[in-house]
Amino acid sequence: MKYIRIGGQLSASAVSLGCMRMGGLTEKQVDAILDTALENGVNFFDHADIYGGGDSERLFGDYLRRHKGARGKMLLQTKCAIHDGQYDFSKEHILRSVEGSLTRLGVDTVDLLLLHRPDTLMEPEEVAEAFDALESSGKVRYFGVSNHNPMQIELLKTAVRQPLIVNQLQFSVTEAGMVTSGLNVNMKNSESQMHDGGLLEYSRIHRMTVQTWSPFQRGFFGGTFVDCPELPELNACLGEFAERYGLSKTGAAAAWILRHPAGMQLIAGTMNPAHLTDICRAADVTLTRGDWYAVYRAAGHCLP
Repeated sequence: MKYIRIGGQLSASAVSLGCMRMGGLTEKQVDAILDTALENGVNFFDHADIYGGGDSERLFGDYLRRHKGARGKMLLQTKCAIHDGQYDFSKEHILRSVEGSLTRLGVDTVDLLLLHRPDTLMEPEEVAEAFDALESSGKVRYFGVSNHNPMQIELLKTAVRQPLIVNQLQFSVTEAGMVTSGLNVNMKNSESQMHDGGLLEYSRIHRMTVQTWSPFQRGFFGGTFVDCPELPELNACLGEFAERYGLSKTGAAAAWILRHPAGMQLIAGTMNPAHLTDICRAADVTLTRGDWYAVYRAAGHCLP
């Protein structure tokens, strides 16, 4: 397993296990996926207070209680700000959410707290007060955001003292807006449109690690692009590189993400131990520049 420096601060596995789908698993299934993650060198685990209505964190906490030495091998991340059909960056909600996550996980500290989605009613000073309280109490070590654009981050930074070291964003070979706009500068085609304010470049300049959610999905609810009959050229290309590098097609798609010099961290949401093992193998593969661009073009992206 390759390790990266999250925000230049934390040594973390390039592949993280996203625990959104953990809610509803049996104890045996939870043991299987978490044991597999640790066996493959995964040390980073992503949660949110809303995942499974809190059950994902609770089941993860039950695993930690059954496996007393496991917490020392893990970096735990959780997210807050979504509840009751709204986004909420109030000090009260942030503090209450973290307390709930700590209780469900059965831990005293989380390594990273992310603000899940931007709250247009945010008052940066209130967020800063919450972060200061969480840091000084030892309940949160580091902070970041999810699904934020550069100016929203800059607004937070007018009051927040702690470095924001992560931005969790959707990114895959089919959902590659962060790179397509940069590759089509000064063009008038559809891929030249910049929807995110230069997030990829901003993240690299400010040493914010991009964590990629839904790395194998088409759109928001479009399902996986792997073996999708509507994308024959992409799957043929992934199949070619999978065979060359000893990976699955999913592993080849993961290697495409991990090849980028931004040092992204892939959030793998699978609860299937075999699939997770396939994805983890990608961390030990480095695609050539030609391979990377071949996959990119096969996904239907244009190069001017």
